[in-house]
Amino acid sequence: MSGAELITLGCRLNIAESEAMRVAAGDAENLVIVNSCAVTAEAVRQAKKAIRRAHRARPDARIVVTGCAAQTEPGTFAAMPEVSRVVGNAEKLNPASFHFPSPPPTPSSQRKLGSQEAKVGDQPHEIPAFAGMTHAAERAEIRVSDIFAVRQTTPHMAAAFAEHARAFVEVQNGCDHRCTFCVIPYGRGNSRSLPAGLVIDRIKALVDAGHHEVVLTGVDLTSYGPDLPGSPTLGMLVERILTHVPQLERLRLSSLDSVEIDDRLFEIITGEPRLMPHLHLSLQAGDDMILKRMKRRHSRAQSVAIVERLKAKRPEIAIGADLIAGFPTEDEAMAANTRALIHDCDVVFGHIFPYSPRPGTPAARMPQLDRETIRDRAKTLREVAEARRAAWLDLQMGTVQRVLIERDGETGHAENFARIQLRHPSEGWDLYPSGERPAARDPSLRWDDGKSFACQILPVRITGRVQDTLIAEAA
Repeated sequence: MSGAELITLGCRLNIAESEAMRVAAGDAENLVIVNSCAVTAEAVRQAKKAIRRAHRARPDARIVVTGCAAQTEPGTFAAMPEVSRVVGNAEKLNPASFHFPSPPPTPSSQRKLGSQEAKVGDQPHEIPAFAGMTHAAERAEIRVSDIFAVRQTTPHMAAAFAEHARAFVEVQNGCDHRCTFCVIPYGRGNSRSLPAGLVIDRIKALVDAGHHEVVLTGVDLTSYGPDLPGSPTLGMLVERILTHVPQLERLRLSSLDSVEIDDRLFEIITGEPRLMPHLHLSLQAGDDMILKRMKRRHSRAQSVAIVERLKAKRPEIAIGADLIAGFPTEDEAMAANTRALIHDCDVVFGHIFPYSPRPGTPAARMPQLDRETIRDRAKTLREVAEARRAAWLDLQMGTVQRVLIERDGETGHAENFARIQLRHPSEGWDLYPSGERPAARDPSLRWDDGKSFACQILPVRITGRVQDTLIAEAA
């Protein structure tokens, strides 16, 4: 296989970084890069599963593991016999991280790394997963440095995205907050922002390459700017992007901390049609006591209030949210408050996470619920979220939506991020009943090789629903 194979797990930021790694790896042969996530214990388990699956499919390929799980638990992955190298988040955009000498290095030539210190609060803390690293390094080389020593974010140089119609642009990385359940700061380091000029240049290049939609990504996106000269805000960045890249048709924001949506950003979200009407909020819980124990910076009432304000000015905004079920000390009344938040905040894209203790975090030392209770509460919360989404999807019937078609030419996402499936002739449907190509009705649409709208924006009419996917035909 020519070039590296990328397996991306986790967030939109990982998607952006995977494309940059694809460029960094260049024409590296017989290489698989697994870009991992560490947000939950299940995410780490899925990374291990992906590694084993990749090895079975390509037993002769070298496997490089990187991402947040590799940063926080390098010894865990170095101990896997399938893994050739473990690369930290600070090293993963360095082309040297993905190139190997030939013949393969012997264990004695591989660099060993001892335990690493990170900070939890004000106290030094050794991440438990680093224990036994010297033994693990005899199997796989480890290139993981102190992520807290990183002081700036490097712009990614990928000119296009091989697997997505949307382009993902990192504008911020790291996090200065220390939520009690979260290990991500120890995988990403402290918050740091990319200057607006570099972001704009990056987006211009992506638009010139044919991308119609750009997604701004970051670990804590709404903390953008304080480390830059003049302390710009996310709202100021969005304004500059929309002004200086007028050819950009759609701009989307990844996960936001609702309490940090200031007046400037609020006005852009509710008044700028090129900013997509879809917000994913980091809510986490709907009970004030649990929010306090999570060390979140908002209350339940603040979550409800910001959504009510947003939808009062722009009713079509679709709300997504991260919610954790079974946090330590959560009782049934607290769990009920979180379930009710789905309705109170009109959450139609609920990402439900059963709580799992992450090594070294304060929540891991709190009184834990039993796993069965956590699973049951997550299941119930997920059912509430799915019912809310289904009701919202049913409201889309008969509407006309502008959909960015994915590279497969058959699926895509509407402005409100609803997933769309085009009716396909091979399934007995006539996508264009009149036989007229939409390009004849809308000159802005390009008809690719006479049969595909891949990576184009297409007006469609919603005619049905299959589970979480809306069925549509050309409008």
